[in-house]
Formats: sequence, C-alpha cells, structure tokens
Amino acid sequence: MTKPQPLRVGMVGYAFMGAAHSHAWRTAPRFFDLPLQPRLTAVAGRNADGVRAAADKLGWESVETDWRRLIERDDIDLIDICTPGNTHAEIAIAALEAGKHVLCEKPLANSVEEAERMTLVAETAAKQGILSMCGFSYRRTPALALAKRLVEQGKLGEIRHVRAQYLQDWLSDENAPMTWRLDKSKSGSGSLGDIGAHSIDAAQWVSGLSISGVSALLETFVPERPLAGDLVGLGGHGDLSSDAPRGSVTVDDAAIFSARFDGGAGSTGAVGVFEATRYALGRKNAMRLEINGTRGSLAFDFEEMNVLSFYDAAESPNAGFRRIFVTEPEHPYVGNWWPTGHGLGYEHGFTHQVVDLVTAIGEGRQPEPSFAEALQVQRVLAAVESSAANSSQWQKV
Repeated sequence: MTKPQPLRVGMVGYAFMGAAHSHAWRTAPRFFDLPLQPRLTAVAGRNADGVRAAADKLGWESVETDWRRLIERDDIDLIDICTPGNTHAEIAIAALEAGKHVLCEKPLANSVEEAERMTLVAETAAKQGILSMCGFSYRRTPALALAKRLVEQGKLGEIRHVRAQYLQDWLSDENAPMTWRLDKSKSGSGSLGDIGAHSIDAAQWVSGLSISGVSALLETFVPERPLAGDLVGLGGHGDLSSDAPRGSVTVDDAAIFSARFDGGAGSTGAVGVFEATRYALGRKNAMRLEINGTRGSLAFDFEEMNVLSFYDAAESPNAGFRRIFVTEPEHPYVGNWWPTGHGLGYEHGFTHQVVDLVTAIGEGRQPEPSFAEALQVQRVLAAVESSAANSSQWQKV
C-alpha cells in the first residue's frame, strides 16, 4: 500500500487549544485512514523558552518565535491558528495568500469586517485549491452529529423550538485573575464569543436553519480583576494583596438572547432561546442543545457527551425520551474507536476535526464549516451585541 503524501502542519499558539490541536494531529492518522499524512512540522509562539518546551511536550519537530517565519517556510503546507481572536485575520489572510491551507479556531474573528475580509480571501484562495476551515469542534461530537442525521432524516418533522445553553463556572470567583479572554481588544467578546459562538453554530448546523434576528441582553458581573496571580486551568487565584494592580474587564460575563430562524424547505421557521455564561456554579461544561419539532424532539448535554436523548411522537401514547448511548459503530465517527459502550472524550472532537479537514483537502473539496459559515456566526454575534447595546431592540442578522 502506498504511503500517503505528508501534510506538513505549522501551528501558531500552544496553550489550551494548541495542546488540543496537537493531540488531534498526532492521533487522527493512527485511528483513521487519511489521504494525507499529517506531520507536526513546526509550532510558533512569542516566548522562545515556552514554545520550545511546548514543542518537546506536544511533539512538534521545530519552533519559530514569529508566525510570519512559519508562513514563509517552504516545508509548511497548512497553518493551524490557535491564538486569541485579535490575531486571526492577519495570520489567516497572510497564510492563504502565501498558498497555505488554514484551520482557524472559532470565533473566526473579532468583528464582522475582519471575518468578511477573511472569507473573501478564502474564497479567492479556494479557486486555486487552497482550502480553509473554521474550528467549531463540537460539530464532531458523535452524539451531536447523530442529532443532525436524525433531523436530516425528517425524524423531528418541522422544527419549531430551539434551546441552547452553554454553562460554565470557572469565572465564578470574582478574584480569579485577568486573562486575555476578559479583554475585548484580544477576545472580541466574553461568554458570547468564547462559548456562545459554539451554541450558535451547533444550533444552526443541527437544525439546518439560520438565525435571522435576535433580541439580547449582555451583563458584566465583575468589572475588575487582579492582574497578577496563579493561573489554574482557565481561571485561577488572583493576587489579593492591598497594592496588587487590578484591570478592567471589558467583555460580557453573561449573554442571553431570543432568536428567530429562517424557514428551511417546507418550514415556516422556528424560535430559539440562547444563554451563555461562565458564572453558573456547578456547571463545568454544560453545552446543551434541545430541538422540538412536529414529529419529535432531541436533547444533548456535553457533560454527558456520549448520550443523545430522542423523543418520537409516533410512539404515542407510550412515547418517552429514549436515551441513545452513542457508542455503536454505525454512529458518526465511532466505528474507528473502541468497542460498543466505551465512550469518547473532549479531545476526540478535535481528532474528528482533523479527519474531516484532511479528507476534504485530499479530495480537493471545501471543508466545513467554511469561513463563509463562520462569518454568518460572526454576524449573529454582532447582532446580539447591537441589540444589547440598544435596550434589547430587535436586530436583524
């Protein structure tokens, strides 16, 4: 059997997302047959000692301290962007114009204008066979992928209601230290873009419908946080000494909005309710989605990520929510992993993301979600912010 040609990857950023992406690049070809062989060629980061340590730990062959050098290298085929949102546009556009494929973490950018420029460049590059994708990794959770399959099979009928929540609690301690995720100039927004973007993408992707308008509230509970302290995971323990400096939080801590969806084929549209917060004590990563239709309903919670609940109205009067343990080989992605009943974890979504991206590149077709799809999510984020800034007035997307 002929060995696949290499796909030489250069990654920018090496923290939380960088570690998840590194694991995925290493793991995907060991469990899936891919048309190209990912090679962890180089990782870039500004801190020389930090990026060298990360390369050793995560399995990268070489390092750069300037992402521009990464793009200039002839031995790099794809740029994987795992940096804060304020850098996405510059890196992605430079990479695409240099003839490199691009994987960019979500949300695509920090503004609609940036996302539009990225999309235009991506569409131009695609005509030359240079492909790009935005990393909404939850699409690759087998239970959510099964939910989409059930919707496409008509099991829910016409969709009427969508409920989406993303609840975490790592910022609940008001003395947790400042991070880039709390600085709008770097992150673009708070709970809204960090986790709410996942809910927006998942709701639209699973339902097959697009959000057309919103009415929103944004709230910041803690306006200042310690600038120094010990980071633990995403949060940590701030320096509480009397002379310790504090910084201003410039993003939302909670986002809540109602939405209307455009009608799909044979549909008059649906209504939805969305909530995103990092202050929900006891909720660690409760990314939840429930969809109700004329023939059935489905419900998902990432804290039980291997389970999908499905209600089939045709089974009335004995109908009830059926708990589907999504570990059968017939379920999306699962057949390449463990025997039935042996569940998957958070990291597998990133592995499946690599599988889908590399397969699309090998076949010369547009991977999903495209930058254009991610731009639509960006427009929803902007509409939410605009509505919240104008007394929750209805805002078209």
